[in-house]
Amino acid sequence: MTIIRSTAAELAAGIAEGRYSAEEVTKAFLDRIAAVDEKVHAFLHVDAEGALATARAVDADRAAGKPLGPLAGVPIAVKDIVVTKGMPTTAASKMLENWIPPYDATIVTRIKAARMPILGKTNLDEFAMGSSTEYSAFGATRNPWDLKRIPGGSGGGSAAAVAAGMAPLAIGTDTGGSIRQPGAVTGTVGGKPTYGANSRYGLIAFSSSLDTPGPVARTMLDAALLHEVIAGHDPLDSTSIPQDPAPVVAAAREGLTGDLSGVKLGVVTQFAAGEGAEPGVIAAYQTGVEALAKLGADIVEVSCPHFEYALPAYYLIAPSECSSNLARFDSVRYGLRVGDDGVRSLEEVMAATREAGFGQEVKRRIMLGTYALSSGYVDEFYGQAQKVRTLITRDFEAAFNEVDALISPTTPFTAFEFGARTADPYQMYLADLYTIPSNLSGGPAVSVPVGLSDGLPAGLQVMAPTLRDDVAYRVGAALESTQEPRLSDQIPDVADKEL
Repeated sequence: MTIIRSTAAELAAGIAEGRYSAEEVTKAFLDRIAAVDEKVHAFLHVDAEGALATARAVDADRAAGKPLGPLAGVPIAVKDIVVTKGMPTTAASKMLENWIPPYDATIVTRIKAARMPILGKTNLDEFAMGSSTEYSAFGATRNPWDLKRIPGGSGGGSAAAVAAGMAPLAIGTDTGGSIRQPGAVTGTVGGKPTYGANSRYGLIAFSSSLDTPGPVARTMLDAALLHEVIAGHDPLDSTSIPQDPAPVVAAAREGLTGDLSGVKLGVVTQFAAGEGAEPGVIAAYQTGVEALAKLGADIVEVSCPHFEYALPAYYLIAPSECSSNLARFDSVRYGLRVGDDGVRSLEEVMAATREAGFGQEVKRRIMLGTYALSSGYVDEFYGQAQKVRTLITRDFEAAFNEVDALISPTTPFTAFEFGARTADPYQMYLADLYTIPSNLSGGPAVSVPVGLSDGLPAGLQVMAPTLRDDVAYRVGAALESTQEPRLSDQIPDVADKEL
């Protein structure tokens, strides 16, 4: 258990110093997956052979005295919406059930260059559309803290894998909160980088103006180390920012000193009351705010009047872009094809394929988006939502003229039981109430474990100005420094839990 309870930074140091071999570390996590993933179902595919081969190559280089990168030999799990050459990539959809990509996403190329063994691909809501990982075509992932509850979504598989000690690090993608919200409800750290700071090349697109890959970890320093591995300009991504990544590792180390003197943090007025939030979540958040104040931060209230319109604006913009992106799954180019009996027309085969290949939530969002983009409605719906997006961005700009970062709860409630919100999509969408504004503006944000509510994890969110990811990491790490023990150190004993 020593290895799986170690942080990624500790494992990297142990491998570099020869206290552990990379193969020993990788095997420990593969053994943990074999022991508990039958209950958690965090992984859709495990690549034990490939992970061990990478680990052995790292050990050989260390023995030969070759230099190793900062995370060399540290295993990682990858959300199954990120394409991996020669390894299944399904987006948790029947539409891509048997697809083996012929290339790697840029962030996977960078992970491989960093010599990090890839343990496998993690479960998600189909095409990253959901807040609970209940919408996977291959079965839901369970929260290691309580197997009767959801692990958040869409990246519940990555968060659950880290929370259960099956991986020290994981990759997620954040479109409306899909890294941060799972982080909050599983007691892990989730980071959404500045949009364009990390390459989207090789991500199966949901909403192209929102999708952002980022780190899932147990500590802020671990998240920062992974962030720096995958960040940077990519000419293969037209939205990639041609600028050096923010120095998030240095910022996290500075934050861990516990000094926030001179830092001004804004409590968002529109979120401060916690309307609709569970009292325990608000109590944990307020404890976190008090801890930040004790570290020297100046806490003030800041109004962002258009944040209250973020949720409806998002659920016009994201489905519209999803409708466009998922049009490529037409039964012709790749993916599933059903109903082709040689008699039916192409249109009939396409309709039958999309009916069989897409799940309930994906169909709902395609229909919403298609309607919002239809002739006569595009200006009324999509156009108006984009105007609201601009107003939200201006709210952030005005706020950051007053403060260094904004803070809020990450999500209004802790992990809910399976089926509790699937009957009412709006209640499910509320899970992203606090996270969506940062996606609409493109700015960075992190979720830090902040305490328990009725025995379940809650998170505090730090939102920073665009391209100032380092500010979010510094504040998050400072908050983490006040926790002894850290919530993320408490790996639940999944093996003893009942399904």
